[in-house]
This record gives sequence, structure tokens and C-alpha cells, in this order.
Amino acid sequence: MAVDQSINGIKRATQQRMQYIEIMAYYTGLVTRSDIARAFGISDAAATKDLKFYSQIAPDNLVYRHSLFGFVPGPQFEEIFTDLEPEKVLPMIAANLPFAGAPTQQPFIYGVSTEQLPLPQRLPGKEVLAEVIRAIKQKTALRMVYSSLSDRDSSDSRLVEPHALINTGLRWHVRAYSSETYDFRDFVLSRIQQAKQQDEAAESNPQYDDDWIELINLQLAPHPGLSEKKRAILLTDYSARDGLIEFTVRRALLGYVLQRMSVDTTPDHSLNPNAYQLIVLNRDEIEPFAGWAFL
Repeated sequence: MAVDQSINGIKRATQQRMQYIEIMAYYTGLVTRSDIARAFGISDAAATKDLKFYSQIAPDNLVYRHSLFGFVPGPQFEEIFTDLEPEKVLPMIAANLPFAGAPTQQPFIYGVSTEQLPLPQRLPGKEVLAEVIRAIKQKTALRMVYSSLSDRDSSDSRLVEPHALINTGLRWHVRAYSSETYDFRDFVLSRIQQAKQQDEAAESNPQYDDDWIELINLQLAPHPGLSEKKRAILLTDYSARDGLIEFTVRRALLGYVLQRMSVDTTPDHSLNPNAYQLIVLNRDEIEPFAGWAFL
């Protein structure tokens, strides 16, 4: 794409709004002036100027759809302001940030260096992710080819109706209704080989996804195999009350929480307490919703 002017001289605040326009257009399939106004706290008139300005810079990227009162990505869409690779965009979506952070050469905004574990990326290509997010945003069905670890033929095409993304800290999932199994379940994003948003509207409703809607209390405690001193430290570490580490979790996410926190889920607490420092207290209550996570 031939860009008709350099972006180097554009103010940082304007570049941030241009980034948001690209992410919304590419990944959700639609960007409106109301989206921009709401994200940045500006007027509709100012948001309209932003869209006009973006179209001047990249005239082939956006196509106006009168029926949608907004812009959709053109067939030859190419990012200019933003790196649209999933490893860049998903954290922004998860943190509810409308634009990417400051360049790495600038000082840390809080004056504190941070680091995260260098875990392998488990993500699909941006084309697949865009189709998934568009289906979520526009409440449509999604046709995908999914590689499953089960014995079924992983090359089979599946029709699903996605409604949410899940970040477990180790990998990303999409929560969706499966037209094949007639239930809501999670699909690992990196196992989606191909995806195509469908024209038909989703017939399912997230309100009927009971495990997603319903919350349950998870009750944990320090492993009994630890010394009294270590158990006391853990209780302080987790701001426990009355010897109980308790918090509310979506039923659909229980297994991921147990896995992420390295909880000993054996009936007799037989795992190494130094590696699995917590145990479940209300096992009978939560096991029906996270059976795969219990040993």
C-alpha cells in the first residue's frame, strides 16, 4: 500500500487513535465514530475527523458501510500504525487498552522495570484470530477446522458460536457453543487451523451458558504437608481470613485456576507440598465443574 504521507510527524495522541482504528477495523470487522469517541473520551465530531484523517493516509484500508454506520476493512487492508500480530493485540484486548504502550526506548512510565516469564507463544495466525473476534463481536457463527487431542478426526470442520476469549496465563481459549455437541465448551486458539466467520447470526445466547454465567466460591488452604511456619506465610501471602483462601470464580474457569495456582487436587493430598502448596477444601462442591483438573 502506498501511504500518501509520513506518519513520523503525527502527534503521539493521534497515532494512538489511529492504532485503535486499525485494531477495531481488522479484528472486529467494524469501527465507528462512537467507538473512538467512547474509547478516548472525545466528541463524535472529533472522532469523525480521526476517521477522515485515517482514510486520507490509507485510502484503501477502510470502506464505509451505510447500513452499519461505520467502516469495515477493505479487501487489501494493511496495518500502518499497529503491529496486528496476536501476541501484540491480545494483551491489549485483555487489559482493555485502546492503543499500544509507549515505545520501548522511552523510560518506564512508573519508573519500575518489569518482566514476564518467557513462555512459548501458543497463538493462531492473525487471520484466524480476526475471524474469531469478528464472530464474537458481531454475534455470528464461525466455521473452523480444529485440531483436537481427542481421538476424533481433527481435520473435520466444526460450526461454533463464540462469545468470549479466555486467557489462562498459559494459553488462550475461545468459549463457544458447539453445534456438534450441543453444549458450550472451550477451544484452544492455537489449535484452530482455519476459521471463517459465517453470515448467519448466532442462535445461542451466552446467558444460557450456565457454567460461564454462574459463579462459585473456591476455597483453598495451605497444604497440610507444609510446616506450620510455611502455612502461616502462605495465609499472609494470599490475605487469607480465618485460615481460608476464598474467592469467586466462573464455574467454567475453575479448572484453569486450579492448574494455574498449582493446587494439589488429589483426594489424600499426596503431591509434593513444595510444588503444590495449596489444597481444595470444597472439593465436592466444585469437582462437578472441573473434573478434568482433579486427580
